[in-house]
Formats: sequence, C-alpha cells, structure tokens
Amino acid sequence: MGLGLGLGPVLGAVVARLLFYPTLLYTLARERLPLRRRPGFHRIDRSVLLGALPLRARSPRLVQEENVRAVLTLNEDYETRFLCCSEWEAMGVEQLRLSTVDLTGVPTLENLQKGVEFVLKHRECGNSVYVHCKAGRSRSATMVAAYLIQVHNWSPQEATEAIAKIRPHILIRHKQVQVLERFHKHEDQQWHKNSFTLVCS
Repeated sequence: MGLGLGLGPVLGAVVARLLFYPTLLYTLARERLPLRRRPGFHRIDRSVLLGALPLRARSPRLVQEENVRAVLTLNEDYETRFLCCSEWEAMGVEQLRLSTVDLTGVPTLENLQKGVEFVLKHRECGNSVYVHCKAGRSRSATMVAAYLIQVHNWSPQEATEAIAKIRPHILIRHKQVQVLERFHKHEDQQWHKNSFTLVCS
C-alpha cells in the first residue's frame, strides 16, 4: 500500500525528466511562430514578470530592460543546470529556487508562502521579479496567482483569470487550484503583517 501511494509522484518525476527536452523545444518553437505566437514572458504588474526558462541569452535583457533584480525559480535543478544563467548574483540579482516537479507537480503551501514573501520583499523595494518554470504556464503561474491573491485579496479564480487576460496560454490544473484555495483560506491580515520583514538591500 505504501508503494502504491508513492508510485504516482515517482512516475511523475520520471516522466517529467523524459519529456523535458521535447517539451522545452516545443515551448521555444511556439515563441517564434509568426501566427499564434507565445511570448517568452509577460509583465503581470509593476513588480512581477511571468515567463519561461530565462535562457542565458535572455538574462541580460531582463536585468537591463525590465529592472529584474530577483528571480523565483520553480524548476528542479536539472532543468536549469545547462541552459540558464548561473551568475545571477554577479548581475545583482537574488534568486530563490522552490523546486517543483514538472507536469504533475504542485507547489506546496509552504513554498507558496515563501515565494510570495520573496516577491513582496522586492516589490517593496521597487524591483521586478521574474517568476518562471519551464514554459511559464503552470508551476510559475500558480505562484503568481498566490501573489495576486495576497496583494489584492482576490479569490483563486479572480487571480487566474487576471493572469490569463495577460498570458492566455497558462494552464493551472485542478490540484494547483486546490492549493491556491488553501493558500487563500490561510492568508489573513495578521499573517500579512507579521510573517515577514521588508528590507531593501
């Protein structure tokens, strides 16, 4: 019985690894299609950009043109090891990784709280935060929805609809909606006031 309970997540992680490069190539191809093009990232508000893997060639533009001073990564280490910038700190960018399995993974409630706290810290300092997973559709969109729920006191539906108006191809799955509902219930004004200290660096 214990094996059965653990088999789903294990298989999900294996499948995610097997499909990583094919799905990444699909994502990159969709960015370049002349018709139905899917841009690599979208600005959600003055503080948050939601997007796909920040490949090395894209990183300087994010810093120079979009005022990105923080990166919130929802990928596992193997997804970013060879393709993404490894020198964020040297560029004056703080990175927080909250590893979540691709395709089937759901950010934990604790990680949603950590991620939102990270974004709010930089928002207070006037910085932009690049929130990403592989395609900027599910894991990172769930995190951005949690941020919008916290900032605007929106419901999960209101938050996801607001994101979809800007980045229409997001895909927040049922289990991700469920954790957003838990986040929404858990967050109240007391948590917002007392759970973190905003310090600009």
